[in-house]
Amino acid sequence: MLYLCTSKLRTYFESFMKRRRKTTGNRRGVQLVTLCISTAMVLVLLGMVVLSVQTSRNLSQWVKENLTVTVMLSDDVSANGAKTLCRDLYHRPYSKNIDYISREQALQEQTEAMGSDPSEFLGVNPFPATLELQLHSDYANRDSLRWIAAELKKNEKVADVAYQVDLMDSVNRNLAKLNLLLLALALLLTFVSFSLINNTVRLSVYSRRFVIHTMKLVGASWGFIRRPFMRQSLVVGIIASLIAIAVLGLCIYGLYYYEPNVLTVITWRELTITAVAVLLFGIIITATCSYISVNRFLKMSAGELYKI
Repeated sequence: MLYLCTSKLRTYFESFMKRRRKTTGNRRGVQLVTLCISTAMVLVLLGMVVLSVQTSRNLSQWVKENLTVTVMLSDDVSANGAKTLCRDLYHRPYSKNIDYISREQALQEQTEAMGSDPSEFLGVNPFPATLELQLHSDYANRDSLRWIAAELKKNEKVADVAYQVDLMDSVNRNLAKLNLLLLALALLLTFVSFSLINNTVRLSVYSRRFVIHTMKLVGASWGFIRRPFMRQSLVVGIIASLIAIAVLGLCIYGLYYYEPNVLTVITWRELTITAVAVLLFGIIITATCSYISVNRFLKMSAGELYKI
């Protein structure tokens, strides 16, 4: 009779421990999923800022190289003379692209824009032949434009040179402000992301604080106690980083689907640097937060663990 009672108690205790381990495992699994998702969300924001900082230089270059210098040719310059001038300008270091617009083409474009032909009431074509000169980004500034315009005006085939100095200066100022803003945002978001991920990791370690204390009591070293937490943080960091990279990739693909020209600003180089940065941030931040949190509980006594 006693044997039967003992057997039933043992069976009940084993089933209870199995249910408890299963409940604990389920709870820990939910915590890990929550930690991965929350970390990935923060890394997505951080990755967007890193990508913005990386592409700001390409955006600046693209904007500058789309600003146009209009070179108006003399009335006696023939089409062959204009093409010869284009060929000479292509060998200049500042020239990126040159488009020749003849007098007839200029008249046609203006007629379509205004809805009437100016030559009908003026008797002559009032528009000169022009060259639309696009510069390399390094030369798209006030000082460079001044000596480029002076050099072009020395040519007898050139009647005048026109460019928007104020627009050029405004673009340069705004791009400089944008770079400073993105840099400040990157620093701020790095601090915020570290704080958020640190709180999430600390909650995960907090639920196992008594396990840490029990391992201390049986003589386990701090390095031995930290090891499983560090392994877990590395796994979480890698998984969260891969999720963030996948989300960023989908966002870039969606942007490319609606605007294919975005690849002129966002190149594979920027995408690779952003992916590597997100991966490193995910691993470093989660590992650092886990290390700090575990050390915090390792330094506490049993009484302090019950008070927090």
